Amino acid sequence: MTTTAPAAAPGAAHLLAALLHDALGGPSPVRLRAWDGSESGPADAPVVVVRSRRALRRLLWQPGELGLAQAYVTGELDVEGDLAHGLRTLWAAHRERGPRPPRRTPADRARALAAAVRLGAVGPRPAAPASQARLRGGLHSRARDRAAISHHYDLSNEFYALLLDDTMAYSCGYWAGGKGDFTAADAQRAKLELICRKLALKPGARLLDVGCGWGSLTLHAAQRHGALVTAVTLAREQAAYVRGQVRERGLTERVEVVCQDYRDIRGGAYDAVSTVEMGEHVGDAGYPAFAAALHRLVRPGGRVLVQQMSRGRNAPGGGAFIEAYIAPDMHMRPLGETVALLEEAGLEVRHTESLREHYVRTVEGWHRTLEERWERFAELAGEETARVWRLYLAGAALAFEEGRMGVDQILAVRPGPGGASGMPATTDAWYEGLEKP
Repeated sequence: MTTTAPAAAPGAAHLLAALLHDALGGPSPVRLRAWDGSESGPADAPVVVVRSRRALRRLLWQPGELGLAQAYVTGELDVEGDLAHGLRTLWAAHRERGPRPPRRTPADRARALAAAVRLGAVGPRPAAPASQARLRGGLHSRARDRAAISHHYDLSNEFYALLLDDTMAYSCGYWAGGKGDFTAADAQRAKLELICRKLALKPGARLLDVGCGWGSLTLHAAQRHGALVTAVTLAREQAAYVRGQVRERGLTERVEVVCQDYRDIRGGAYDAVSTVEMGEHVGDAGYPAFAAALHRLVRPGGRVLVQQMSRGRNAPGGGAFIEAYIAPDMHMRPLGETVALLEEAGLEVRHTESLREHYVRTVEGWHRTLEERWERFAELAGEETARVWRLYLAGAALAFEEGRMGVDQILAVRPGPGGASGMPATTDAWYEGLEKP
């Protein structure tokens, strides 16, 4: 008598592929490898490794971007090889299939639940990873804003010194040089010089640098242009670093470093005000008051330079991952809306310049540095936080590349008597010589 052996049960990867097919409304764009060693999906596609059932449990409790991010930063889910290539593949599939997920019938949901039970994914909600921000208090209250800034910028000066070049500029560079020896540090210095030129800084000019970071613009303006700078930051680690640089460079009579909220800045009549990638942190509801403060703090005829990231009209805010792990309570909006808010505050916007492609090169450079010095970053901040930064930098470079995020320099003036702007007839002189390292 001949008996037929029962068919082997499908591996976990095959069940996962079926779930992904239902969720996407089409075949998986990636190859899946599960904890039991099974694989499913296109042979030549990026490989997503699901190391643990806990990754699936996170997605059941927190579907979408945040659940995926939680699973990735904990190492429960990984991408084999180039993370940026994997993210690019997933985004391409998302664009191809449209923004709306397929409608799921009750039968689809029942089948998905049965598969989740077979996979062992059903269970209590996993705790959020330790690296996820945990803020308390009212949105954009002073205490909450201080905690949000500390979450990201007080990671440690040593961490950022390892990531950034010697300018310690943590913002988009200006890749003015076509030469092969034009470095990331050259791009940052070119950006700093361009800002100083747009602000028309001269010896003795009073500059207010709101959200000064590690002082790259403050130090450049004081040292190269003789400006008298008041540098403001909420991050204590940053303030300590800038004060040390001021002493080391002999700039104590030109630079004052203040650790405070921008809402507490008193006085005014500055010749120029700069705010580089800080406006994203003030929130949507608070931006009109922020714009009004910029107007109040600069003298009539003085200039304001805002360098700020943006997102499209259909995707405002910061994004679930960014807001949970990188910049809590961050808000980005389209460039035109920011321009309108500045104008409503009484400023005259005279010039805007997109640096979107420049940020692709800037962030890709930071990502390369992270990978080249991975063991040291993991030692400094822990493996989980290092994985947060890997996902952040790979994803950010792709977002700028594909136009889902932008960054712009906006130059405005507070009109002087009779509406005088003091602006030059042409702006060509701003860019002369920036390409020279």
